[in-house]
Amino acid sequence: MHHYLVPRKKPNLLSLIIPCYNEEEVLNILKKKLRDTIPKFQVKTEIILVNDGSSDLTIVGLMQWAKEDASVRVISLARNFGHQIAVTAGMDHARGDAVVVMDADLQDPPEIILEMLKKYEEGYDVVYGQRLARSGESFFKKVTAWAFYRLMKILVHKDLPLDSGDFRLISRRCLDALNGLRENHRFLRGMNAWIGFPQTPVYYNRDPRVAGETKYPLQKMLKLAMNAAVSFSPLPLRFSLGLGIVVAVIGFAVGVYALFRAFQHFILQMPIVYNPGWATIVTLICLIGGSILISIGILGEYVARIFEESKGRPLYVVEFTEGIRTEKSSAKPKR
Repeated sequence: MHHYLVPRKKPNLLSLIIPCYNEEEVLNILKKKLRDTIPKFQVKTEIILVNDGSSDLTIVGLMQWAKEDASVRVISLARNFGHQIAVTAGMDHARGDAVVVMDADLQDPPEIILEMLKKYEEGYDVVYGQRLARSGESFFKKVTAWAFYRLMKILVHKDLPLDSGDFRLISRRCLDALNGLRENHRFLRGMNAWIGFPQTPVYYNRDPRVAGETKYPLQKMLKLAMNAAVSFSPLPLRFSLGLGIVVAVIGFAVGVYALFRAFQHFILQMPIVYNPGWATIVTLICLIGGSILISIGILGEYVARIFEESKGRPLYVVEFTEGIRTEKSSAKPKR
């Protein structure tokens, strides 16, 4: 879709949202990097640090940072709610005309935000970082990431950008639209694509982590993929329908073959070896039983999400904040 772009001025206030989970080793490096980089933006900037139930001393470092820098605001969640929910908590409390979401590990260079701001001034509402290369990652990680993004594009939304994470700039009007979507199982990249608004990439080479371990191992990536597929697409349900049709066709073909062999043996009295055999029966039972269980499992995932949404629970619970107005310390779902 072609959008008509309306140029705009730089934002009066830029909100930088950084979710943190067990990032104790990274914080001092991150703090220094942002202190060196933010003045180059030439935009008033607030930093919103979201502690996602860290089990190390991350919250101690965040609170110390907030005491040193008046532009830093801290939200500490009562437990680990997950990366997507932690980002949502930051979005709920952002005051800026534009927000930038980035991770604490500095794999996404803050200097790229300068290019994002230029695109924002051109009139784009979403400026996402698109990775050209992934330094410091294993071959297996690169292959699984490549497959993940292409699978998500098929399952989630045709406009979902490839090789792009949550590192992006979002305008205030797009942020307001995102904040109005309160589903529990969140895939923010897909939600950005679904909303629309003018979107464009900036290209960069992703750096290795400066310290600590990745927070998105294969297990979490698979969980995110399942969540995105079930939350955004009916294709898994259609897959179960297709699987049932394939199994039915196979069963019909085997049945026709068995009848033909019996006809040859009993009616035509042909000298063939006829063995009804248990192998065919067992194979058909396994095929049919397996397809039924797969279909029930897929249907169960959708039912579980309906059940979760029907509870009407808040997306997250805030334990305490620093520099955040108390009236925004919870996240009740909007109905």
